[in-house]
Amino acid sequence: MGSHRRLAPSRSDRGTSAVVGLLSLATAALSAVPAAQAAPHDDTRAGVDRLYEEAEKATEAYNEADERTDALREQVGIAQDRIARQQERINTLRESLGSFAGAQYRSGGLAPSLALLFADDPDDYLDKASVLNRISARHAGTLKDLRTAMRALAQERAEASRKLGELERSRKAVADRRRAVERKLARARHLLDSLPDDERAAYGRATRSGRGGVPGPGGAVPASGRAAAAVAAARSAVGKPYVWGANGPGGFDCSGLMQWSYAQAGVSLPRTSQAQRHAGRQVPLSEARPGDLVVYRSDASHVGMYMGDGQVVHAPYPGAPVRYDPVGMMPVSSVTRV
Repeated sequence: MGSHRRLAPSRSDRGTSAVVGLLSLATAALSAVPAAQAAPHDDTRAGVDRLYEEAEKATEAYNEADERTDALREQVGIAQDRIARQQERINTLRESLGSFAGAQYRSGGLAPSLALLFADDPDDYLDKASVLNRISARHAGTLKDLRTAMRALAQERAEASRKLGELERSRKAVADRRRAVERKLARARHLLDSLPDDERAAYGRATRSGRGGVPGPGGAVPASGRAAAAVAAARSAVGKPYVWGANGPGGFDCSGLMQWSYAQAGVSLPRTSQAQRHAGRQVPLSEARPGDLVVYRSDASHVGMYMGDGQVVHAPYPGAPVRYDPVGMMPVSSVTRV
């Protein structure tokens, strides 16, 4: 600013000052041109970073909802199996009582009230328990078991119905989150396409937003055991594409890569980066070892695997394959040793 300020000239050098002033203005005007041109591109790159960050958060929400849906689907299947087994038991008990009732009928000893026990309506059926005193003790016990089984069956059906409703709501949440991710990624791609070719290529080579500023740990301790197996798996994935919602082996999102890598070591990790943050013991970044999970941002929406020498392997964002980047590429939230 000071070099561009026009000071009042003395009488002796008024002409020289005028020329200098004009040159200063011209220089300022010329230097402003590239700055004005660069600003929109800088804004565009910042916008792409922001959209990718938002898409990543939505992706982890999608992963969580999808995992919840899978769990509910399994619970519904278990409930339906229980219902089938309970129904089979009821059918067996009914057959037992039916044989007894048939024998009673043929001998002329089946009371009309007992016949009501074999009605199709379970409520009507169960309401007729007062006839127990007409049946032998052995058959009374069978009928009591039947009553208990039918009540349990009704409860199982009600629980299964509730789980099915919850499953449907979870499926809708997955679909909503999927659409949110797709919208953000489409906007990010549109912004990237608006950049000149050289800047778009440079963006693809650059590390992510918030890059730099956090020193990596010192000398790396070699990985061993399951951590070594997970590190080897993560290295083998370098170059694979980022595919949101994917956990390998052909493509990965950030948490999917961690889950898949540790699965190759026989370790089951949760699906989302937020849950992976608590999948082991947290250690300081300065003590990170190969195989540790490095979780980024305060909301734990991104995760990579520490590989040693201040580097992580991670699935960055759509269009950028699984790759090495500096551990300080963005703010580190925590480091988890699995």
